[in-house]
Amino acid sequence: MTGSPPTALRPQHPNPRSLHGLAETFEFEVHGDIDDLDVTGVELSSSAVRPGDLYVGVPGRNAHGAQFTAAAREAGAVALLTDAAGAELAADAGLPVLVTPDARAALGDVAAWIHRTAENPATFFAVTGTNGKTSVVYLLYGILRQLGVVAGLTSTAERRIGDEAVTSSLTTPEASELHALLARMREAEVRAVGIEVSAQALSRHRVDGLMFDVVGFTNLSHDHLDDYASMDEYFEAKRDLFQPDRSRRGVVTVDSEWGRRLVAESRIPVTTLSTDPEVDADWRLTVLDETATSTSIVLVGAEGRRLETQVPLFGHYMAANAALAILMLVESGYDLELIAQALRRDGGIRAYIPGRAERVSGDRGPVVYIDYGHTPDAFQQTLDAIRRFTTGKLIMLFGADGDRDTTKRAEMGAIAARGADIVVITDFHPRFEDPAAIRSALIAGARAAVPDREIHEVADPRAAFRAALALAGEGDAILYAGPGHEDYHEVKGVKIPYSARDDAKQALREAGWPA
Repeated sequence: MTGSPPTALRPQHPNPRSLHGLAETFEFEVHGDIDDLDVTGVELSSSAVRPGDLYVGVPGRNAHGAQFTAAAREAGAVALLTDAAGAELAADAGLPVLVTPDARAALGDVAAWIHRTAENPATFFAVTGTNGKTSVVYLLYGILRQLGVVAGLTSTAERRIGDEAVTSSLTTPEASELHALLARMREAEVRAVGIEVSAQALSRHRVDGLMFDVVGFTNLSHDHLDDYASMDEYFEAKRDLFQPDRSRRGVVTVDSEWGRRLVAESRIPVTTLSTDPEVDADWRLTVLDETATSTSIVLVGAEGRRLETQVPLFGHYMAANAALAILMLVESGYDLELIAQALRRDGGIRAYIPGRAERVSGDRGPVVYIDYGHTPDAFQQTLDAIRRFTTGKLIMLFGADGDRDTTKRAEMGAIAARGADIVVITDFHPRFEDPAAIRSALIAGARAAVPDREIHEVADPRAAFRAALALAGEGDAILYAGPGHEDYHEVKGVKIPYSARDDAKQALREAGWPA
């Protein structure tokens, strides 16, 4: 499968809608003549506008989008939707203007109206939580395909329409892109869609205009405290998904206090899942067996309901992700026994999750995993899982995002030092921060936790992986955490091509090991 061009993200045969009808439906103030004008799409970026689009100008970090209205008109925009300040900026741009107090807040509902999202027959699933969102979305997608359902997804890694895929730029796309994607999926007769929903997506209106059939919650741990003032505020952003104006039903993993609090504060019917026998839940997950390549599980509910299967991934956390996906399907109306039959037929769940504990090494030499984990909890879960199958040394290679939550760096270093025998710290998207300062914070956290831990500091990620590999041999394991599926390394606003997955394979071959 190769990635398709970005044109796949928008409907190929859009159904025009009256601009006058749009203005009337949303009671927009109108400047200029909009009679006899139709709109076929909606776009936030003037450089991405196509003929027939409604261009939406919103305030940005450095400029107001309405300043680029003339460029949008040249590209074929039929009108501008903006706020009062934007209307003034675009007064001489030559487009009719629809005015609303907050164009970004209106964008989701407007995009849903233009693309007729309410008429889409697909079942919409949403997954939120700190870790595991991508995995659950791919597990949903995999099981749906085993059931014979044409499925789609949008995740941190990619947007997927059946077998077509394009790389993602945001965990959850902007509302304009999301509703266009769903319209394209409808053309492809997609009947179920898994959507990864971040806290920022909820706070910034990216999933407005959507009613989800079933939403799922994985967990909540330290992350994004650069965007949210506290863990409580971070939780409240995610809690918004479990409200009746957004979703019909929910499934919540209640192994943590955050999950139990979400159940208490949810305003939609919720089914609960736990891996802890001490926690009261509707469904209980038990891990029966675990190998370096798979996990056998049994899921038991009330009245003898039971499903036993195999997950093609290691780790109790991946088992929990699979259980959540299964229960979301059950809550949407899929029969548990039909799911069980399909999984028995195929020898378990069939799913590939790009960059999540992805083994890139061959059958000899050190075992090498590339992982997207970039939070303390993700580090802990993955290290614990790999340790169970490692007879030799466990080496961890990682860095930390620049211009992102700085409060988690010391904890990331500490967990790495406690969980690995050797720690190698490198650069990972330093962006506009001083990379040496980022590495220093990680090393300080590691030293404070385990003063005598062997630590290597290698700034260049290519050299860092080779340094880690030189320390490893047969029976050892290397966890390269952070880059996962990504194919770039961001420094001072420039995205430098770099695939940890490809580079690790090349380094293994250079060292004489299979990849």
